[in-house]
Amino acid sequence: MNIRPIKTEQDYTNTLSKIENLMNAKPNTAQMDELEVLTTLVEAYEEQHYKIEVPDPIEAIKFRMEQEGLKQKDLVSIVGSKSRVSEILNKKRKLTIKMIRNLHKQLHIPIESLFLDYKTNCA
Repeated sequence: MNIRPIKTEQDYTNTLSKIENLMNAKPNTAQMDELEVLTTLVEAYEEQHYKIEVPDPIEAIKFRMEQEGLKQKDLVSIVGSKSRVSEILNKKRKLTIKMIRNLHKQLHIPIESLFLDYKTNCA
């Protein structure tokens, strides 16, 4: 087993190729050990070089609405009036703690996503 740190994109590509060749490794073998070590190296490299940005709360709400096939009117019981829903989704008003709790409870949006700060579009 000749394992080196992943320092470049070429190292990353080569390691992914090695992993693909080892995918059918049997448990408790040297090949499986190599697969586990290479996978750990790739995960560390990806975490450092391919970070996924967390969406702001409004984008998280819109994403969940899209997933669930919801319309703005479907948020009235969660957020308030139709105009309040529009203000929230257009970033003209910030979410309140009560809204955040309701969105988390009813739409199962992670609470940590809803508490992130974001800019509003009002002067």
